[in-house]
Amino acid sequence: MNYFLIAVLVVLCIMVIVSLVRGVVAFLQTTKIDLETGEGETATDMQLLQNKAMFARIKYQALAIAVVAIMLAVAR
Repeated sequence: MNYFLIAVLVVLCIMVIVSLVRGVVAFLQTTKIDLETGEGETATDMQLLQNKAMFARIKYQALAIAVVAIMLAVAR
């Protein structure tokens, strides 16, 4: 059971990193669009993508914390 939970934890950590990178890339593209156009109105699609990626990161982090809590409960 412990090996399964460790594998799940590793997958969740990878998903956290991927969603973090996607959010940062969306943020950088949003900033680039804002700088090129001088308006903040054209970047709404990228801002939505950034929000989705960051929400996914929070969700995966919460799941990873839950897995660690389960591992600690099982270890006792």
